[in-house]
Amino acid sequence: MEVLSCGGHSISISKPKLITKQPSSSSSSSSSISVLPSHLVTTRRAIIFTAVTSYFTKSSITQSVALAQQLLDETQQEEDRVVHLFEVTSPSVVFIKDLEIVDNSKTADEVEMVDGQKAKVEGTGSGFIWDKFGHIVTNYHVVEKLATDQNGRQCCQVFLVDKSGNSLSRDGKIIGVDPSSDLAVLKVDLEGIEVKPVDIGSARKLIVGQSCYAIGNPYGYENTLTTGVVSGLGREIPSPNGGAIRGAIQTDAAINSGNSGGPLLDSHGHVIGVNTATFTRKGSGMSSGVNFAIPIDTVVRTVPYLIVYGTAYRDRF
Repeated sequence: MEVLSCGGHSISISKPKLITKQPSSSSSSSSSISVLPSHLVTTRRAIIFTAVTSYFTKSSITQSVALAQQLLDETQQEEDRVVHLFEVTSPSVVFIKDLEIVDNSKTADEVEMVDGQKAKVEGTGSGFIWDKFGHIVTNYHVVEKLATDQNGRQCCQVFLVDKSGNSLSRDGKIIGVDPSSDLAVLKVDLEGIEVKPVDIGSARKLIVGQSCYAIGNPYGYENTLTTGVVSGLGREIPSPNGGAIRGAIQTDAAINSGNSGGPLLDSHGHVIGVNTATFTRKGSGMSSGVNFAIPIDTVVRTVPYLIVYGTAYRDRF
C-alpha cells in the first residue's frame, strides 16, 4: 500500500503485484528480473493525475466562491453607503415652486392657493439649506421672475423638512442675487423650527473620475437622487446675464429641469457644487446632455455677501 499526500489530502494506492519472470536455462544471469506490466504503470499514473487534478479543482472552486462572496459584500457595502448618504443629506435639500398670482386660470390643475390668492406654477427648482437661520441657496435662474418682478405678482413656495422629518412649506423671500454666477439666496421663516444645513466641502481637490451625487426635484419629482462621476473640471458656461461662469464642474450625474439649484455631493455627503445647467445637442435622431455645477468655492465666496448686502462683492464698487 502506498500513500500519496497532496496539500493536506492523502489517498491510498494499492501496489500492484510484481510478476517475476524466471530466466531461461540459456540465460547467463542467475538473478531474477522484476517486471511491472505497462498497463499497470499507466493506471498508476492516471490515479495520481486524477488525485492532483481533483485537489486543484476543489481549491479553484473554493477560491472562486470566496471571491464571489467578497464581491457581493463589497457591492452591498457600496449600496448601503449611498443609501446612508441620501438619508443623511436629503433633509437639507428643498423644493422650490415659482408662482404667479393670477385672476383667472383656464384649468384648475394649474392653480394653487397662496395666502388666499390663486397662483399658477411657473416653474420648479431645487435649493439647499445654508444655515439654521433659514437662508436657502439656489440658482438665480430658478427665481429670476421673482427677482425681476415689477408688479408684485410673483412669489415662491419653499418645501422642506425639519430635523424630525416633518414636511412644511414657507414663503421664500429673496435676500440677494448674483446673475453673474447664477446664484441667489432666499430666506424662509423658521421660528421654532430646527433644520439641518448642508455640510460644505471643496471643489479644489476634485479629480476627474471620482464619484458624485445630485439630489433635487427633476420635473417636480421630489427628493430624487442621481449618481455619476466628475467628468471634467475648469469648464466655462454662460451665466444668465450673458457673462461666463468659470471653473464649472462637468458631471454625468443626471441634472434635469427642476434639479437646478440643488447640491452636487461628494462621497462623504459634502456639497461640492450647485447643479445649474444641462446643455443638450440634438442630431441623428438622438439627443445627449452635458451637465454642469457651479463649484462650491464660488458659492462660499459669494453667498455671505448676498446675505449681508444683497449683491456680490464685485457689484458693491
